[in-house]
Amino acid sequence: MFINGINTIYVTSPNNNSIFFWPQGSTNSTNIVSSNSSQSYSVFVTINGDVYVDNGYSNGRVDKWPYQSNSSEIVMNVNGSCYGLFVDNNNTLYCSLASFHQVVKVSLGENSTTPTISAGTGSAGSTSYMLDSPRGIYVDFNLNLYVADCGNNRIQLFQSGELNGTTVAGGNISSGTITLNCPTDIILDADNYLFIVDSGNNRIIGSGSNGFRCIAGCLGSNVSSSFKLSYPQSIAFDSYGNIFVTDTNNSRIQQFSLANNFCGKSLNKK
Repeated sequence: MFINGINTIYVTSPNNNSIFFWPQGSTNSTNIVSSNSSQSYSVFVTINGDVYVDNGYSNGRVDKWPYQSNSSEIVMNVNGSCYGLFVDNNNTLYCSLASFHQVVKVSLGENSTTPTISAGTGSAGSTSYMLDSPRGIYVDFNLNLYVADCGNNRIQLFQSGELNGTTVAGGNISSGTITLNCPTDIILDADNYLFIVDSGNNRIIGSGSNGFRCIAGCLGSNVSSSFKLSYPQSIAFDSYGNIFVTDTNNSRIQQFSLANNFCGKSLNKK
């Protein structure tokens, strides 16, 4: 899932071979990707409206749909599905290859569509330079890469240009951060605080000045309750600070609205 600067929600639907978008507040969706995309697991939209779509499952590539265009172009060749896509402020495209335990990247300013390794060795492992089934990714303004390292139950930070990562959440309980169970997405807010989809624990975790805390889905999974989540997969902010979550097992997208009438910021289900 991705939300662009005008609060339009983009969501992948792998089983329907489609990417849908909704203007915020609307209940009507539009399919923006034709049937030449198969089993898409991730989408990323740049500030100028270009849409990048995972098309790795059967076609071995990432497609770019330029703004207001009806045709796509190949921008990266990959050997599997991209469970996370990200374009950084240096115009570099990243793909998280869960099945190959790597994050790869390609410079969009060059003609080559062959990626290079940004993190991981290609084999599953738990050392600082290895990954196990990585999912969501995020690159900050300093070009540091954050990876939701699902199989290792941790968030790894790879400083720009480095192949050795540092665990910033989860992993070894003795690290004193928080226990995670297969995190599947990671984003940073404007204050560089982390927001993590703790999928196996059916909740959203956030960091703050006092450490980590649960901010959504904190009472366990439940299909019928609007305050609970079941196997959430991705997360996005809109321009107002509201959080949107793909609540997979409930087949829905949940909005948790930012409440500003308290000394400490909290989220209310809406």
